[in-house]
Amino acid sequence: MIAKLAWKNIWFKPLNTILSVVLLTSSVAIITTLILVEKQFEEKFSSNIDGVDLVMGAQGSPLQLILSAVYQVDAPTGNISYDSAKVWMQHPFVQKAIPLAFGDNYRGYKILGTTPDYLEKYGAEISEGKLFEKNFEVVIGSDIAQKLSLKIGDEFFGSHGDAAEGEVHEHYAYKVVGIVKPTGKVVDNLILCTIPSVWQMHGSHGAEENPAHGEEGHVHVEGEEHHEEADMTLDEPRMEITAVLLKFRNKMGIVTWPRIIAQNTKMQVASPAIEVNRLFSLFGIGISALQYLAYGIMLISGISIFIALYNTLKERKNEFALMRVNGAKRLQLLKVVMIESLLLCVVGFVFGTILGRVGLSMLSNSAEEDFKMSFNPYEFIWEKEGTLFLLTIFVGFLAAVIPAVKAYNLNISKTLANA
Repeated sequence: MIAKLAWKNIWFKPLNTILSVVLLTSSVAIITTLILVEKQFEEKFSSNIDGVDLVMGAQGSPLQLILSAVYQVDAPTGNISYDSAKVWMQHPFVQKAIPLAFGDNYRGYKILGTTPDYLEKYGAEISEGKLFEKNFEVVIGSDIAQKLSLKIGDEFFGSHGDAAEGEVHEHYAYKVVGIVKPTGKVVDNLILCTIPSVWQMHGSHGAEENPAHGEEGHVHVEGEEHHEEADMTLDEPRMEITAVLLKFRNKMGIVTWPRIIAQNTKMQVASPAIEVNRLFSLFGIGISALQYLAYGIMLISGISIFIALYNTLKERKNEFALMRVNGAKRLQLLKVVMIESLLLCVVGFVFGTILGRVGLSMLSNSAEEDFKMSFNPYEFIWEKEGTLFLLTIFVGFLAAVIPAVKAYNLNISKTLANA
């Protein structure tokens, strides 16, 4: 009965109620979105660097190297000699080395030349078909298969570079031979093939060192008339790759290699853990600023609820006095005012939680287009969102304390005499 009366009372002045709910909804929506984005963003970034101690690539920005080689969200720093990289890949300190060769894309999804170890690193299992074995056979991620409606046996032509509008390579077609089970990692949005596929697609067969047949300086190779038709292999000399993912047997290599590689080669090695922590620190500044803004809005909404309750209390003194005359107790009046405030907070929290997830869904669509990274708006983080709910209720409680106490201490006789 008291709750029903409180619900009707909060709509006595609908504009004040709507303003309070809108402010509270906005703050809860912002905080909810940030909670979900921060958790899922860190989870996705952390899960993708599992099993990678260092990344070896061309000199440049270490963060750019990590973003391009591990997360596929940036342009590579350049190419490195595969012959030079193999020397370090076969070092006794190295437990596993996974070479990567970036080349083209298909409708915005990167085509990555690598080895089956790359799939093993991400725990990616084949749901349909088989692993790539021959050049131009590809294994595609689950998201690509779903969004582009690709199936086993389909063929397509890649576009040069990262842009979907790049020049189409029509001299070789890629053939889908396998589809990967969903992993929730970067491999879901990649098209994987052999490294020689990338070399052969771009005609990189030592052409810089050996001019074409008939040109000055050309060195004839026995069996050359059939060489162009043969598939390239990993044993090709003077070829280039983009990066190498390294896992070490002990921590000595992780500590010493950044200095050794920089001093003795034209390459660099970068630590994913260090660069991701640096990225999180930068990312965290923006999240903290938005959280402070959201808490500020929540404080304003609390003040708005207080003003609305305090002002309506003056107009409802006669109503409360009549309730007392008809048998209502002081505590019941206090409960009415408290419940009004708490109802506003519950409504604001529910709407804010829904709005936050709608906002996250829109953010996910945008991130998926630009970075091939999606967020789950249906996840609930009970600990943090439960704390947010308690904080929201606390704001409502504080806003109602003074109006509730004044209702509790209402002088019946004086109020009715003035009326």
